[in-house]
Amino acid sequence: MLTVLGFSMVICFMYLIMTRRMSALIALIIVPTLFALVGGFWHGLGEMMLDGVKTLAPTGVMLTFSILYFGLMIDAGLFDPLVRLILKIVRGDPLKVLVGTAVLTLLVSLDGDSSTTYMIAVAAFLPLYHRLGMNVLPMLCLINLASGIMNLSPWGGPTARAAAALRIDALDIFIPMIPAMLLACFTLVGMAVLFALRERRRLGIMTMENHHLDNISLGLGDAEDCEANRRPKMFWPNFILTTALLVLLVVGLMPIHILFMLAFAIGVMLNYPSLEQQKERIGAHAANVLAVTALIFAAGVFTGILSGTGMVDAMAKSLLAVIPHSFGPYLAVFTAVVSLPFTFFMSNDAFYFGILPVIAQTAAGYGISAEEIARASIIGQPFHLLSPLVPSIYLLVGLAKVDIGDHQRFSIKWGVVVSMALLVGGIVFGAFPLWHH
Repeated sequence: MLTVLGFSMVICFMYLIMTRRMSALIALIIVPTLFALVGGFWHGLGEMMLDGVKTLAPTGVMLTFSILYFGLMIDAGLFDPLVRLILKIVRGDPLKVLVGTAVLTLLVSLDGDSSTTYMIAVAAFLPLYHRLGMNVLPMLCLINLASGIMNLSPWGGPTARAAAALRIDALDIFIPMIPAMLLACFTLVGMAVLFALRERRRLGIMTMENHHLDNISLGLGDAEDCEANRRPKMFWPNFILTTALLVLLVVGLMPIHILFMLAFAIGVMLNYPSLEQQKERIGAHAANVLAVTALIFAAGVFTGILSGTGMVDAMAKSLLAVIPHSFGPYLAVFTAVVSLPFTFFMSNDAFYFGILPVIAQTAAGYGISAEEIARASIIGQPFHLLSPLVPSIYLLVGLAKVDIGDHQRFSIKWGVVVSMALLVGGIVFGAFPLWHH
């Protein structure tokens, strides 16, 4: 009963948002509530929802102040030189723009934090896409999937969780996966080329003169408002503050949400000392902040009900129960394949700490090591980051002002392609066996 209820709830939710019959914000609240009531979970429903909201509250705070901070830096003109430099290099060629998006995001993603990656990549490239009239959806797809590939680093969440759940060294998981990750990176760049050829056919290659490139207006509002908000004399203080913020994020000196709160407070005082100016800048970004944080807290309702009712556990056990005994030697590949839907429909914590140990214990009976199972379990991470249950995806679509259903409709098939590249790389380069004798 719980299994059917859980899968029906997730499928219903995905159908409603991808067909645009309901907004993600409303669906995240209404759909799980109705399914929980149908399942008879009258008592304790409010507590389940509140637990989920509490769990995602720090993420909501982080996204609030990170959007405000990077919005402030865009207003002040911190990213203008970078975007102008990129424009001069690409010269209006969609091929260079999209390949540059993929490569830069892969490099930025080395810190293992998706939210930071999204903020930097979107801030750098979104004005460029708008300037050239390019479709933003391929950009979001590349940024999303690049982060998923590089998130497999030892300091990234999935590898660390797999190592902790199976009590093995994270480096023993990561190092044999490097060739597979490289194959996935090449696949991503190949996708960028494919997207670019489509954009070239649609737009052609624009020719831009240097004086056009030097007078690009980036930011919110019309050109006059943007120019009025610029703080060119504050470029170096803003650059030092942003660099220090990113270094501290990587080092982990303080919780990420606290770092963004402090950075925003310092940044707004440096650039806009007047109280009226501060209110105006916060107000300019308020709609974007509200749209993202509201989705985060609504997602807390969804995940709280999914976990509190026991649907997640029931879904996991039912899938494990259908594995035939003869399939045992192929458990590594099976783990890799099921990591896509498992991590899409549930949290990484539920998968790595609830399901993975059971699979690893079963696989041990067939001579498949815990390290091999752990490597297979991280194959689905690029696909995982497209899940509506992942908070950072709301930041990504919020920054680009794109509907999450549109993003998922465009990107899901490409997420499967990148995960399959990881799977092929893992088998070919010996990270885990196709089957075990």
